[in-house]
Amino acid sequence: MTLGNAAVPGAGPPTQRVIAVVGPTAAGKSDLAVDLALRLGGEVINADSMQLYRGMDVGTAKLGVPERRNVPHHLLDVWEVTRTASVAEYQELSRGAIDEVRGRGRVPLLVGGSGLYVRAALDDLEFPGTDPVVRARLEAELAEHGPGRLHERLRAQDPPAAEAILVGNGRRIVRALEVIEISGRPFTATLPAHRYLYDAVQVGLTVPRAELDERIGLRVRRMWDAGLVEEVKALEAVGLREGLTAGRALGYAQVLRFLAGEWTREQAIEETARATRRFARRQESWFRRDPRVRWLRYDAPGLLDEALALVRT
Repeated sequence: MTLGNAAVPGAGPPTQRVIAVVGPTAAGKSDLAVDLALRLGGEVINADSMQLYRGMDVGTAKLGVPERRNVPHHLLDVWEVTRTASVAEYQELSRGAIDEVRGRGRVPLLVGGSGLYVRAALDDLEFPGTDPVVRARLEAELAEHGPGRLHERLRAQDPPAAEAILVGNGRRIVRALEVIEISGRPFTATLPAHRYLYDAVQVGLTVPRAELDERIGLRVRRMWDAGLVEEVKALEAVGLREGLTAGRALGYAQVLRFLAGEWTREQAIEETARATRRFARRQESWFRRDPRVRWLRYDAPGLLDEALALVRT
């Protein structure tokens, strides 16, 4: 799915290398990707799992049409909020988008902080199958006891997976435990060595911890001021609470609890910021484990030129 108008012509690199801009939330990935697209004659492909959802705009910091600066953006607003996310489905969609962009002689720019989605798009990676009986049993346990107990089990069986998956993300916890049970191996062991499917380069944006925490706090408050509560109310009317993925997204889950009267506005804001900071640390840990990511400071004076030098080498 393509959003936006025709791309601004650019000089273009010598190859149609796939470029990924990765790193923690609030690091400025989306803006850098657009800058690169304008210089290289590229098109952006979303790799943020929550920006795939239609109507989840404010709370995911999705770029508005003016901010895209006429650069085509793919894989935004693909799923309804009642749809359960699937990495395997995203893999198919993202590779189709990459091939489509390359087929037009353009440069694909993957951008997002969902580490597994980035790997699904770029790497020679196949996902294990599923077992309906095991899945149903784990989902029943999730419904009865909540994600906390299942997350502790995952921590005992596969500590790296537990570190990468948020405690509240019951769907992903269930999937990890399902893979462990049907394969007899840790979930993280099912991911092969880092091996690109395409000629690719990953540019990572790094932000000092204290600055990142401050940026996240400011971003969360701006989201509330920009209408996050109203956005959640509108999505609640079309099934957000029932969405196994979207309804548990950062910011959206906290606003739903605010709307239910469980938290005050200030409590919900603080809980969103706290959870987002924890998530950003998990993002950093995930991408730091990939030796292929080439890191740049988010606020480097010549950031665009440095990034261009990396993708052209």
